[in-house]
Amino acid sequence: EIFDLMEKFAGYGFNKSHAAAYALVAYHTAWFKAHHPAPFMAANFSAVMDDTDKVQQFYGDCISNGLKVLPPDIHESEYRFVPVDEQSIRYGLGAVKGTGEAAIEHIIAERANGPFADLFDFCRRVDRRLVNRRVIESLVRAGAFDSVDEHRARLFASVGIAIAAADQESRAAAQVSLFSDEAAPVGGVALVDAAPWDERLRLQNEKLALGFYYSGHPFHYYEREFASFVSTRLDRFQAPPPEEGARTQLLAGVVESVRVQRTGNGRMMVMVVSDGTASQEVVVYDEVLNQHRNLVKEDAVVLVEAKVRSFRRGGDNGDSSVVVRIAAERIFDLAGARERFGRSLRLAMNGAADASRLKKLLEPYRNGALKVCVAYTSARAQAEFDLGEDWKVRPDDALIAELGKWLEPENVQVVYQ
Repeated sequence: EIFDLMEKFAGYGFNKSHAAAYALVAYHTAWFKAHHPAPFMAANFSAVMDDTDKVQQFYGDCISNGLKVLPPDIHESEYRFVPVDEQSIRYGLGAVKGTGEAAIEHIIAERANGPFADLFDFCRRVDRRLVNRRVIESLVRAGAFDSVDEHRARLFASVGIAIAAADQESRAAAQVSLFSDEAAPVGGVALVDAAPWDERLRLQNEKLALGFYYSGHPFHYYEREFASFVSTRLDRFQAPPPEEGARTQLLAGVVESVRVQRTGNGRMMVMVVSDGTASQEVVVYDEVLNQHRNLVKEDAVVLVEAKVRSFRRGGDNGDSSVVVRIAAERIFDLAGARERFGRSLRLAMNGAADASRLKKLLEPYRNGALKVCVAYTSARAQAEFDLGEDWKVRPDDALIAELGKWLEPENVQVVYQ
């Protein structure tokens, strides 16, 4: 019996001196994090800048502990993460994808000569052998130019002409005028007039540049609507105990990542679904994947009807742990979820009784599964009626947006109960 205990301990055991050293290191680390959180977390961020998953994990730790992570900024950020004070950290430019240490150190050195006035001034002053178009676009996506101009879409669309203008000015400066030693400045170039990125597009671009959603979460835009038929957020998700067997549950969120995993029976897809409160891995087997392949992609908003079960897995030393398996049975996009759980698309037409315009707007979305209910009110009459079966629609965001522009958003509503 004593030998069996020794054998079990030898699987992962320390002598006293080794254990004491580990305990002391753990104590020092915990003390440093508790009393100097910003320097501690800045050092941890900087140590894993190339590992997006760990950066995201540390970012979540900071937010949950009330520590601010200030956005990347071409005027304020260093290459690495740095503490600003005891409760805030400035995001390191080196953690922006597609940049590189040489490019960032050059930008930092150049800004010592004065702040960048605008995108054109930036392109004029940096060495584009180090800071190329890809670097500039990544910095714009990440929000690092917000201190210059908060209109990210306009800046992103203007990178090409800003580089071209800087090249033209550089060539002009290399030529000596016949009548003057000074080259004429290149003027008259303006930023491209582009529509602002909405919140979802802004977050998608942040994810491209930083590897995760930094300033928010795209599911927040939909969470109130999904709450009409999904009762549990992912941070409160619970699997049934092993003795209960499998249970069908609904999960909703944004597909954060997708990977292929090999099994004894072939391959399966594993997608990570996040709703901004937590993430869950969902297994998608071939049969389901073949039906919903177009939905299993990053940044897609999905509703998953899944079979959830938990089971005990025994360890070599006699211990056991509970493993949860979430297997998708059906996957819906947002419009599909509205069709599946919605009762009607209700349009309040207060005096806007233009039947021909309504027909024109609904026509491209016909042959769906959600009926359209019109609530008409005028000074003389009031009525509420359903359009015929032939006018059931697929309630895409595009349709709801178009109807909202005409009738006002508050007059366009998917009714669930």
